[in-house]
Amino acid sequence: MTSAGPRATPARPTWGEVARRPAMIGLLVALLALAAVFGALGKWQLDRAYERGHTAQQHTLDQRLADEEAAGPQGLGTVLPPQSTFTNAMVGELVEVSGAYEPDGQVLVPGRALDGRTGYLVVTPLRVTDDGTGGASWADLSGAPVLPVVRGWVAGTDTPTPPVPPAGTVHLTGYLQASEATTADDGLPAGQTRSVSSGALANRWGGPIYAGYLVVRPAADGGGTGAPTVTDAADAPVGVLVALPRPVAEGAGGVNFQSLSYAFQWWLFACFAVFVWWRIVRDHRDSERAAVGLTGGATGEPAEPGRRTAADEGIAGLPARRP
Repeated sequence: MTSAGPRATPARPTWGEVARRPAMIGLLVALLALAAVFGALGKWQLDRAYERGHTAQQHTLDQRLADEEAAGPQGLGTVLPPQSTFTNAMVGELVEVSGAYEPDGQVLVPGRALDGRTGYLVVTPLRVTDDGTGGASWADLSGAPVLPVVRGWVAGTDTPTPPVPPAGTVHLTGYLQASEATTADDGLPAGQTRSVSSGALANRWGGPIYAGYLVVRPAADGGGTGAPTVTDAADAPVGVLVALPRPVAEGAGGVNFQSLSYAFQWWLFACFAVFVWWRIVRDHRDSERAAVGLTGGATGEPAEPGRRTAADEGIAGLPARRP
């Protein structure tokens, strides 16, 4: 009777082989769909975190504005003396100042958007006569300081002709904003500059100068002589001064950390869903490998009752049988 040849060695599956099985692919699709849902919930919580943070920040700003309106504007020199450092906390401060415009120094800043339209900022030097300190803020300087005043915004892609600033002494109220970075004015027509930079404007106008500039309030809010009366840029005619909104410090808006933590939790759940699939595939691979090891030993031959495998004989120090 002819003896049967050696039996085929059972295969030990790899992780990739198990992962490519239809059942595992179906499970992966289901878990990825679940992870996508978790990711979307995390994005919703992130948006909510910024929305709630912005609402809280806006409430703080509105309360600050209400308090300032009740107290009235502060003298410019009591908040920001000339030639002093401008701090982030000064952005949006309501101040008042008196002086005389110097129309020959007026410049336009192109490429500024407002209410979906592109136009120009109108920046005029104001030679200060009273900043609330009675001249004490510039007593040790070379003379009366000059303040960059953004009188408003005008529409137009071509150079517009804004209204001439009022003559004589004017009293202005408005919001403080930090000086912008100095940029080269190469290629611009005469009378234009790319930024409201105190350093660059001092070269045009002379000094001393303030380290920030004033955004004039609308006339309806008591902006003062010559303040803009138009507050909506969408339909403003070319050349008409439009009031700018109150400046807000960069980075203002805030975030609600409770909603932010919820967002991270949802994203963690999404990652965990993918990890679960990887773990299931690994466990299936390990269990199948263990089954192959139990049935086939080191050679992979199925074990028979009462029969020792070559591995058993090797362990016992006996020579392996020849087939």
